[in-house]
Amino acid sequence: MSVQAGDQPASEGRPAWRDPRRSPAERAADLAARMTIEEKLAQLVGVWVGADASGGGVAPHQSDLAGETVEWAEVIRHGLGQLTRPFGTAPVEPVAGALSLARSQAEIVAASRFAIPALVHEECLAGFAAWRATVYPVPLSWGASFDPQLIEEMAGRIGASMRAAGVHQGLAPVLDVARDHRWGRTEETISEDPYLVATIGASYVRGLEDAGVVATLKHFAGYSASRAGRNLAPVSMGARELADVVLPPFEAALRLGGARSVMHSYADVDGVPPAADPRLLTDLLRDRWGFEGTVVADYFGVRFLETLHGVAESAGRAAALALAAGVDVELPTVDTFGAPLLAAVHAGEVDEALVDRALLRVLRQKAELGLLDEGWSAEPTGGPDLVLDDAGSRDLALRLARESVVLLSNPRAVLPLAPGARIALVGPLADDPMAMLGCYSFPAHVGTQHPEVPIGIDIPSVRAALDVAAPGATIVHARGCDVTDPDRSGIAEAVAAARAAQVCVVVVGDRAGLFGRGTSGEGCDATDLTLPGVQADLLRAVLATGTPVVVVLLTGRPYALGEYVDDAAAIVQAFFPGQRGGQAVAEVLTGAVSPSGRLPVSVPRDPGGQPGTYLSAPLGLRSGVSNVDPTPAFPFGHGLGYAQFTWEDAQLQGGSPEGGTGTWAVDGDVRVEVTVRNTGAVAGADVVQLYLHDPVAQVTRPVVRLVGYARVALDPGERARVRFTVPADLAAFTGVGGGMVVEPGEVELRISRSSADVHAALRLRMVGALRAVGHDRQLVSAAEVTVVDRGPAAVGVA
Repeated sequence: MSVQAGDQPASEGRPAWRDPRRSPAERAADLAARMTIEEKLAQLVGVWVGADASGGGVAPHQSDLAGETVEWAEVIRHGLGQLTRPFGTAPVEPVAGALSLARSQAEIVAASRFAIPALVHEECLAGFAAWRATVYPVPLSWGASFDPQLIEEMAGRIGASMRAAGVHQGLAPVLDVARDHRWGRTEETISEDPYLVATIGASYVRGLEDAGVVATLKHFAGYSASRAGRNLAPVSMGARELADVVLPPFEAALRLGGARSVMHSYADVDGVPPAADPRLLTDLLRDRWGFEGTVVADYFGVRFLETLHGVAESAGRAAALALAAGVDVELPTVDTFGAPLLAAVHAGEVDEALVDRALLRVLRQKAELGLLDEGWSAEPTGGPDLVLDDAGSRDLALRLARESVVLLSNPRAVLPLAPGARIALVGPLADDPMAMLGCYSFPAHVGTQHPEVPIGIDIPSVRAALDVAAPGATIVHARGCDVTDPDRSGIAEAVAAARAAQVCVVVVGDRAGLFGRGTSGEGCDATDLTLPGVQADLLRAVLATGTPVVVVLLTGRPYALGEYVDDAAAIVQAFFPGQRGGQAVAEVLTGAVSPSGRLPVSVPRDPGGQPGTYLSAPLGLRSGVSNVDPTPAFPFGHGLGYAQFTWEDAQLQGGSPEGGTGTWAVDGDVRVEVTVRNTGAVAGADVVQLYLHDPVAQVTRPVVRLVGYARVALDPGERARVRFTVPADLAAFTGVGGGMVVEPGEVELRISRSSADVHAALRLRMVGALRAVGHDRQLVSAAEVTVVDRGPAAVGVA
């Protein structure tokens, strides 16, 4: 590919690239043809900056991470592709940060020949990662909600706040399918199921993109399947697992969400790092899937080809491999795509056409964002009234937190807590606001490095929220132990409090952090799934008192709970539920809210039973050929509530009853229906899950896999009809020959409450010839919920 000067004539005295009436591709081609090689490369790099708290500009932070000093005036002399995290590097007041960013953009425009501003990117996994911005629940909580509409609404709010501050691109969502829960970044994943990841992830993308922010899919691909759950460890994965489990969420987010950027993964897959894999980044992503956006490097990922993977002997060679594979932009800061790549081009070692290929993608995206427009203004739209944590955002964070709390067990009906009860509230996380936040929230990711600066947002702990939610209760608090410190001296106090109480609520779990500074988060991997520190000892001690114990887990991954299932009066799971998570947990404990979350990951019984998810072929389940039982303590999709629901009249389209066999064309759709009725006294929500069981196939298949779901909120007495329209494409898998096929034969569609709790198994025969499917196949089922009977006024909150 090459660009030729003069291809695009000027219009009305201005160059074609400035003309907004022309297509982004035309504008990009015209501008690229006018650029020197130095100007081209400047558009393919970012610079890591930190907003000045005074609003006086930005200062490069490359020296903090790459060991080299960068002069601001020198680095912007030929223009600049991206500014890296001006808000997400140090605490700065939002208005001051926006002004600082605007002044920096003005300097970039003034310094370069073409006056093109930089594209600004930030992290936004649990909200805009900026000081004083709303912190939402982490992606595992998104999955637990089974509510894609709410996730889309959340992403829209996040995107709107980013655009108001002058940010153009968000480094989210994470679409890695959880494969080994020991991996520290499990908290960033949506689920262990690719269909749930795909549907929730695509909804997040739509919300962010509709707000005008470029969504970035990461980490493409295979990152979460690293050996033994170790961050950046090699990935031993066959092509079939990659195609059937890992890739579908990315494809869905591109096709159904409209994502405009993809970030490559760090880990090598079968010996090939994705940053140097043209089969992945070009043949699949662009040629087969038709992606036209930008591929950005995970931070320092190009340099890692030399320093970690050993597939390049120099920085220049690393740049050449990445550029040829399909990486367009080096992040976070100028490194191999700077002087090393320039030297390689001058030496004839890298074809300038590869630079032009990446450049055209970058400039096309800048044109789409309005950054090539003559009237572009650096002033943030938020202005002097910029607020990143408003009442509407906090309310949305609370709604999502409420929907994501999972009641795992309640065999003695100790929940909701009785009014006026004497409660012992114990555990290291009972009165810790930071227990609500994941690794990529600003307070955990950046704020912990600035202890002199306040958190910047209000985050009620479970204790503070329970004081409000249970005003008549007598609450005695004892910390008991720390999350990681081995000191057991406080356990006796917790035991004494439990013995004197009518009920003991023990709050345990994780502390989010980075690279070993926490128990969950990037670089905080686990050797097994035992609760961190001596929290298990605390739990055993209070369980031994005989007082009913409610276990509340605030975690970034599932922990093995088999030891406690029989003795605990109730178990409540929340995955880093955000700044209003404490309130949501307290409302569930007291009955103000009927819990409706469902597990997005299986909860193991034994701490060493890894790796394993519910997506398993028959030999991966309990069998007589092994003494190890991998059956989870609580299966994927499980969750209880206080509302009572009955399901009835499950059938196939046309009235085929359960027990009969329907037909399903290999190129057609089938409709499945069930009625859900709230027969209890409180409002609530149930989640109808639809699984495919394919008992005989040309390759081994998971015993069941999710192919549809619907969240059904009903008041007491209400009844709803739930209808799924399932395309045969969802029965496709990678066959023996390596292509994706739908084959005829017997299957079941199982209407279920979880992957292990089947309400109705509807048998079908798929008819027709073996059918090959491609990347134009349908990716999701349609779910329709129609309330057919209205009940009396609700008691409680759904």
